[in-house]
Amino acid sequence: MFTGIITDIGTVKAVEQRGDLRLTIATGYDTTGLAIGASVACSGVCLTVVAKAPGEFSVDVSGETQSRTARGQWTVGRRYNLERALKVGDELGGHIVTGHVDAVGQVLSVEPVGDSTRIAIQVPRDIAPFVAPKGSICLDGVSLTVNTVADNADGAAFTINVIPHTAEWTTFDAVQPGDDLNIEIDVLARYLARMKQALA
Repeated sequence: MFTGIITDIGTVKAVEQRGDLRLTIATGYDTTGLAIGASVACSGVCLTVVAKAPGEFSVDVSGETQSRTARGQWTVGRRYNLERALKVGDELGGHIVTGHVDAVGQVLSVEPVGDSTRIAIQVPRDIAPFVAPKGSICLDGVSLTVNTVADNADGAAFTINVIPHTAEWTTFDAVQPGDDLNIEIDVLARYLARMKQALA
């Protein structure tokens, strides 16, 4: 489990096609303390450490995961928002995040508002009901607060604000219209929807 509070930005150094896709990711983490089998969220995708060396670690990405995540995510040079799994006693600074991508959204617009940046994102119809004003959402692994939501024919468009600190410490410093983002809806909304469906 994670909180959506990013602790490093990693960069893909190498990609090797095996049975699955093996990625080697450069990181500022002290990898001596990163166990083989540990979970690391890579731009919102929970992946397992399968190898490590000083300043880098490797993960395997299945075809299923590749098909459900942002375009171009699994390529050399791609930057990832990294977060190591929670430990008991860690501060819950964001919200509960599982590292399971629910959908891919597309950035509609990026505009400065004061010192911050307002970003509008289109989400598909199947997850639109789970996006609520002032609710939590995880975008490329980052815990953010939804500002506004407007339903449309394709699902919904919602906005977030990225403050300068968040932009500096995540890959949101370079987000552009047309970019794909991995989206994880709030886990509580997911369970409430399932309970409502079962009770009906």
